Formats: sequence, C-alpha cells, structure tokens
Amino acid sequence: MDILHSRYTREEIGRIGEEIYHRDIRSLVLPEHKGEFLTLDIETGDYEIGADDLQTVKRLRTRRPDGVLYGLRIGYTSAYTLAGRMVEDSS
Repeated sequence: MDILHSRYTREEIGRIGEEIYHRDIRSLVLPEHKGEFLTLDIETGDYEIGADDLQTVKRLRTRRPDGVLYGLRIGYTSAYTLAGRMVEDSS
C-alpha cells in the first residue's frame, strides 16, 4: 500500500475508481477514446486521458500532487495483457 494513501486499501481505490468511471465519465469518453488510458483522482473526479499511461499520471500529478490515482484502459476490462487479447468492457 502506498504510504501517502494509507487511508485507502488498493481494493477501495479500485472500487471507488470503477464506480466514478462508470457513473460519471464512461459516457463522456466512449467511443471516441476507446483503447486510450484514463487516470482518475478518486477524491476529486479529475482525470487525464492519453495514449501513454505514464504521461496521463504525470499530467494529473501536476494538478493533483496528493491525489489518490486509479488507472484503466477505456473500453476494456484490463489495462494490459501479457499473452492474450484485450477483453472489451460490456457493462
């Protein structure tokens, strides 16, 4: 667990991030940004979108240096795959 964000477990960050994404953001970014990365501050709802996940984190950290960040790949159930194929998010 990140010391800066010890008030949240990893599971809580994931649950809150998914909830905010599906409730507030998903309809705004699909289908235009499908396949891009989204990094979200779960405390403010502020987010960044881009082709490079590290760049989205850096841009969001510039605005929200103490933010509790959650990342995902828009339109898919996971951000990465090792040897398989990406599974589209059907929710």
